[in-house]
Amino acid sequence: MSLTLDRLQSNITRELSILLQREARDSKIGYVTITEVRVTNDLSFATVYFTIMGDEKRINTCLDALNKAKGYLRSELAKRVKARKMPQLIFKYDEALAYGNHISEILGSLNIKKEDK
Repeated sequence: MSLTLDRLQSNITRELSILLQREARDSKIGYVTITEVRVTNDLSFATVYFTIMGDEKRINTCLDALNKAKGYLRSELAKRVKARKMPQLIFKYDEALAYGNHISEILGSLNIKKEDK
């Protein structure tokens, strides 16, 4: 991966986080955390991974709101980030945090059972 692509991903992550935190007017978006942005080599698409606290319904509601705001977010990013071409945004829920919590719970339950013996 090139240094320029890394820098672009970092800039999009930072600016998108600021946009969602300060300027998002949709209450359905709430407290979203952008965990990672992956841009394709030809700068056509940027996959934006996010997390949000809540159940499946809350996640889907937030994903729908982000997809509706996709055009606005892309145009604002184009104003703030210097890039030859601003990629199309694709939002995906980052399941790594939930998976990590699940593994921690399993390990915690194993320790409790081991101490009981």
